[in-house]
Amino acid sequence: MASVRPSLTRARFGPLLIHPIAHPHIANAVVTPPSLPAVPDLLPSGSAPGGAAAASGAVSGQGGTLAPSFSPLYQQIKTLILRSLQSGEWRPGEAIPSEIDLAARFKVSQGTVRKAVDELAAENLLVRRQGKGTFVATHSEEQVQYRFLRLAPDVPDATPGSARREFLDCRRLEAPSDVAAALQLQAGEQVLEIRRVLHFSGQPVVLDDIWLPAHLFKGLTAERLGEYRGPMYGLFETEFGVRMIRAEEQLRAVAAQPSVAHLLHVEPGAPLLSVERLAFTYGDQPVELRRGLYRTDRHYYRNELS
Repeated sequence: MASVRPSLTRARFGPLLIHPIAHPHIANAVVTPPSLPAVPDLLPSGSAPGGAAAASGAVSGQGGTLAPSFSPLYQQIKTLILRSLQSGEWRPGEAIPSEIDLAARFKVSQGTVRKAVDELAAENLLVRRQGKGTFVATHSEEQVQYRFLRLAPDVPDATPGSARREFLDCRRLEAPSDVAAALQLQAGEQVLEIRRVLHFSGQPVVLDDIWLPAHLFKGLTAERLGEYRGPMYGLFETEFGVRMIRAEEQLRAVAAQPSVAHLLHVEPGAPLLSVERLAFTYGDQPVELRRGLYRTDRHYYRNELS
């Protein structure tokens, strides 16, 4: 039998974008959105004096001249807005300045600002509200779904309903080598390890093992996780200032091990969908590794492609 190579799939938090696969028989799939631009310390600009570089406080090069720019001006403005989002100048749920004000701030045209804001809105980092302005997107808003749980019920027109979260464990430990590598941690650094089960309609459907860099989530406990009524990513951004911007996922079919079968109420060896997710914040910094096992006897994993 011919060997099977993993396929590569790229997606944003919105509709998932699928790249061609290397082999018609798919064993694995990797879901990853296009990377957001890292926010540099220096944003060179070739625009007119007093333009985006000056507004951003960019440092001049040797001889007092600005380094030449190799990116469109609107991309430079987008990077400046990302820098403000990363610094917390505008917090989740807050309005950002108007396009006119941003154009004056960065000394560029309103059209240039609009193009930058349009891209950030398409990436679900900003939300436009008719007649109200543009706001920083938040995981706590119902209409802005950053969460990656894409389960849909097999029964047509049915809804999966609200998930009941059961937190089994939350502890601090030295990061295992594979977790440290994924989260770009140094040897010996601590992580928070969380185990939870998601129940739908009274049935356990998802078992998640989650690892977070401990230094970013000081004070996070199983009790606090259980008390919070919104999405987990909403808790991360409101109480710890960590925003999940994009994620990569690897999908594969696995057989349920006895310990897992007990928690998900299935027979040992039953087929499960394994979803390994690495979530990133600004600057493409990985801040969460999640390994989930999904029952698919009554649900399926749904992706919207465009």
